[in-house]
Amino acid sequence: MPTSTKPIPAMPKAAMPKAAMRAAGNLRGIGWMMLTGLLFVGVTGVVRHLGTDMAAVQAAFLRYMFGLLLIVPVLIRQRGVQVIPHRIGLYAARGVVHGLAVMLWFVAMARIPIAQVTALGYTAPIFTTIGAAVFLGESLRARRIGAVLVAFGGAMLIVRPGIEEVSLGAIAQLTAAPLFAASFILAKKLTETESSSTIVAYLSVFVTLVLLPPALMVWRSPTWEELAWLFLVAVFATLGHYTLTRAFQAAELAVTQPVSFLQLIWATLLGFYVFGEQPDVWTWFGGGIVVASATYIAYRQARARRHAVSPSIEK
Repeated sequence: MPTSTKPIPAMPKAAMPKAAMRAAGNLRGIGWMMLTGLLFVGVTGVVRHLGTDMAAVQAAFLRYMFGLLLIVPVLIRQRGVQVIPHRIGLYAARGVVHGLAVMLWFVAMARIPIAQVTALGYTAPIFTTIGAAVFLGESLRARRIGAVLVAFGGAMLIVRPGIEEVSLGAIAQLTAAPLFAASFILAKKLTETESSSTIVAYLSVFVTLVLLPPALMVWRSPTWEELAWLFLVAVFATLGHYTLTRAFQAAELAVTQPVSFLQLIWATLLGFYVFGEQPDVWTWFGGGIVVASATYIAYRQARARRHAVSPSIEK
């Protein structure tokens, strides 16, 4: 019986591999982001335990100094890190804004419930969207503007100004949010050319330098117990920044951003079971609005990037 020698049409080579690579990358990004959330919740718990006995800027400085010590062996093993000269400015700028943000975050963590700190922290995507429009020239359409306004309304439900006195911790966290957003934008830009270890290493270097002068102004001798806890903070946070960078490299923001919101649930459970904090209904309601709005913003950003390139070209 004769057999056909006509070749079977082959599936385009680029179609399946690229789709499979994207799916695999998204799964890796989700995994890295889930691990990031757990590590940052660990940071939150330890800082909450430390309280207000030590000045926030000194605690933040010691955390990053320990983080830098943790990175040094890695750099030696890699024979140092190589950076493109013109990128040094980005590293330095990120160190300044991130250092200020971390100091304010330490202030907030010592003064308001963990769930409230975490919920207010999710206002950062609001400022990321605005910053991308102002500094990077990205379009800010009506839907995104609406999502930003809704998210801001959610943040106001959490703090309820005029109904309840706005605490120093809430003010500190709301001030830290745009600074963390700036650090977020710079980190995402750096992932285009820099390795994860290089980004984390230079963050530790510049933040330590930024925090050193104000830390010396309020310095007191820390106890061995405080040093041990802050070293644990450095371990959790340094690993968290590394896994966060790996998540950025593996998947789109639209994939990783919603996963990061699991941190709100884990932080709330930590506050309830370990510190006896009972979040009120306004924290849950306002936090839910902020989370939904930030997720929508991330989705619109990813969709805009896909439409900005030709369907036949993938970068």
